[in-house]
Amino acid sequence: MITAIVFVQAETARIPEVAEAIAALDGVSEVYSVTGSIDLVALIRVKRHEEIATVVADQLNKVPGVVDTETHIAYRAYSRHDLETAFSLGLD
Repeated sequence: MITAIVFVQAETARIPEVAEAIAALDGVSEVYSVTGSIDLVALIRVKRHEEIATVVADQLNKVPGVVDTETHIAYRAYSRHDLETAFSLGLD
């Protein structure tokens, strides 16, 4: 699975609606409203790199209220949650 992290600038008055519209797109697993210089962070999870372009360029960028995006491709994941899950297998 390929993960992309997309920073989204949105029209201030439309942030909740933009977040909901982005969250409804196929390939988007999560959308967070955040503090700082960006408004939203969207996590994209797809099987092939080409699908990132479909989700981001063809769909997410066209959501009404999206002003700008910056996409980062994850190449390695470090997650305490994943480690805890792996080590707890069979302990139920």
